[in-house]
Amino acid sequence: MDQHLISLLLALVALLVSFYCFYLINDFRKRQAAKAPADNFNTRPLQLQAYERLVMLSERIAIPNLISRVNTSGISAREMQLLLLESIKQEYEYNTSQQIYVSPVAWEAVRNLKEQNMLIINQVAATLPPEAGSADLNKRLLEFIMTQSKGALHSIVLEALNFEAKKVMR
Repeated sequence: MDQHLISLLLALVALLVSFYCFYLINDFRKRQAAKAPADNFNTRPLQLQAYERLVMLSERIAIPNLISRVNTSGISAREMQLLLLESIKQEYEYNTSQQIYVSPVAWEAVRNLKEQNMLIINQVAATLPPEAGSADLNKRLLEFIMTQSKGALHSIVLEALNFEAKKVMR
């Protein structure tokens, strides 16, 4: 009988230790879960700032804004093309770290805008004669942009960034 009593006591102690461990682990998980929203709150300002920076990037690489900022008279269309492309690349590279804080969809939209604008600049420049000046390229680029429908990628990207930023603010 002593043997059975000792076994029963050991089983009871093991059961109590198991329940206590379960309680500690469960309590730890609850505390971690309670901390999680506070951690997310700390990143919210960074996320909003990232969306703000990407909106600014989208505006800065919009072709009309780019032309008014980079416009240099007295250079060839080819030189102007290179200046426009370099400006887009610099703006984009300066903001690449923002992809950490935004959704993959938002970042992909900005990347597509950059690629589309570079493609437009290259294609329009390819239609010009070699002796064309920067004013010719700028004029053709602006004419091309004006013929685009309201569903231009620039507008769509801005709407997507605004939508994503509003989701973060909720």
